[in-house]
Amino acid sequence: MAGKPTVPKNKKKWSKGKVQDKANNSVYFNAETLAKLEKEVPAYKLITPSVLVDRLRINGSLARRALRDLADRGSIRLVSAHNSQLIYTRATAPVEAEA
Repeated sequence: MAGKPTVPKNKKKWSKGKVQDKANNSVYFNAETLAKLEKEVPAYKLITPSVLVDRLRINGSLARRALRDLADRGSIRLVSAHNSQLIYTRATAPVEAEA
């Protein structure tokens, strides 16, 4: 029977894809997180808002404010500020300007 169309048994079901877990980052500093920020973060070699979000489990806006505060105190030093990506490093001896 040449003209008979084939009908599949079951209709193909589309997969939902991989579902990413929602990050449950805090929006306020508690005493434990604040102590960890002041003690450990100035020792990091590379400090960005992304690093703080990942290691301290805080949200991005809180990480940016914390970095700005640490930089104002002199605990960390700004290396580069390009658009919204801020890159800091630990504060070392002040760099002298070459004449």
